[in-house]
Amino acid sequence: MAHIVWTDKLSVGVDVIDKQHMRIVDYINQLHDAINSSSADQKERIVEIVNDTIDYTESHFGFEETLMEEADYPYLKAHKKVHELFVRKVLDYKKRMDAGDDIATELRETLGRWLINHIKNEDADYARWFANFEEKVPAPIQNEGWLSKQLKRFFQS
Repeated sequence: MAHIVWTDKLSVGVDVIDKQHMRIVDYINQLHDAINSSSADQKERIVEIVNDTIDYTESHFGFEETLMEEADYPYLKAHKKVHELFVRKVLDYKKRMDAGDDIATELRETLGRWLINHIKNEDADYARWFANFEEKVPAPIQNEGWLSKQLKRFFQS
């Protein structure tokens, strides 16, 4: 599997989420580069990238779930379950890596396939919900847009 190239087809139309997804794509591409590297610190670099990817992805999932909760997204529970199962799967890879198994290529392929499918399916669905939700918010409350207000609130706290 080659580098993942970000295209508009991966965009969910929510800038902050798209930027977070781009960062995860960057981590996956860094993992690809580290796997194909012949540097002396290749193994340490792979461990670092895997740990950073896990940390960032868990943070991203929390951010998405907070927005979904605020918007009363009807499939929040199912979406959280998808996140939870994926984190569990990735943590299993990490355990294997920590035990000395060479899981880097397998993990990179799993991350790439899962992320693209997740963005195009589950994340695209909540992005449509956000757009529809914002349209339903009364104008005096909406002011600058529900999503904009939620993002400001999230980043100011």
